[in-house]
Amino acid sequence: MLNGERYARQTVLGAIGAAGQRKLAESAVLAVGCGSLGSAQAEFLARAGIGRLILVDRDILELHNLQSQLLYDESDVRERLPKAEAAARRLRAVNSMIKIEPVLADVTAANIKELVERADLVLDASDNFETRYLLNDAAVSAGKPWVYGGVLGSDGMVLAVHPGRGPCLRCLFEDPPEMGLIPTCNTFGVLNTAAAWVAALQVTEALKFIVGVEAAEFKLHTLDIWRGTVTAVAAERRAGCVCCGQRRFDFLDSKRGSSSSAVLCGRNAVQVTPERRLAPDFARLRERLAPLGAVTFNGVVLEFTCGERRLVVFPDGRVLVNGTTDTAEARSLVAKYIGS
Repeated sequence: MLNGERYARQTVLGAIGAAGQRKLAESAVLAVGCGSLGSAQAEFLARAGIGRLILVDRDILELHNLQSQLLYDESDVRERLPKAEAAARRLRAVNSMIKIEPVLADVTAANIKELVERADLVLDASDNFETRYLLNDAAVSAGKPWVYGGVLGSDGMVLAVHPGRGPCLRCLFEDPPEMGLIPTCNTFGVLNTAAAWVAALQVTEALKFIVGVEAAEFKLHTLDIWRGTVTAVAAERRAGCVCCGQRRFDFLDSKRGSSSSAVLCGRNAVQVTPERRLAPDFARLRERLAPLGAVTFNGVVLEFTCGERRLVVFPDGRVLVNGTTDTAEARSLVAKYIGS
């Protein structure tokens, strides 16, 4: 049953109304990433009354996140909470009428299809192009709408993708940029108001789709909040697009997600992902590591510090090795202290 008072200012809008509000309550949205964009998206959606929010993120909170990631506070950083878990705790306090499902995982070809299948619509809040192209493949393959969004400095970009009707990401940008050519938020910075602006437009596009507003045309929006400018250019499907035209899903079919290690962009850290999903026995692991270094466990993730290296073990078996960018060293430390 809808709470009329809670959503009164929204249902009175002719574009939504009571019927649209019911559609929102019956919908499930997946947010891929819980950082600058994702935390703003998630709060907008929760307050709007989306019935089910699935929040997926691979990382834990650090102090520098608080500048632009609006859902979190200093206590979350002190507890070293994973972003998805901290976001879920906050949003349950914001709106207890909806379902919040945190997923502490790295998005790969091994799990993206299952995640997309759980939702009616997907919002992009990822921090790398590889994940975005993987998401584009999965959404187009499943026929699920998704909204691309990116932010850097004071600039942003948004594209709503309606598979089968409008262009997909690869219609406009066939291949991701080469590694190292595009600056990151860590090296270039990000203005928190720019992230909120991009997230607001993404969520608005999502709400329009859910309540049944048919797009007359599809547009790529570019924003510069510092200069106060917005540009929207027509975006059309490209004949012969390898993804939505030829239905060739290069990123989805790459079988990534097997045992791997990757240096995190802009971070002095390496993520080591197991070949198969593991469920660590944190109690035994804590007992085994305690004589070897400092161990903390906040009920969600375990941290082990030995010398200048800090290992963060997630519930899905991933290990974030902080203090190095040497993948061989990271995998060696995981094998030495965590095992397989």
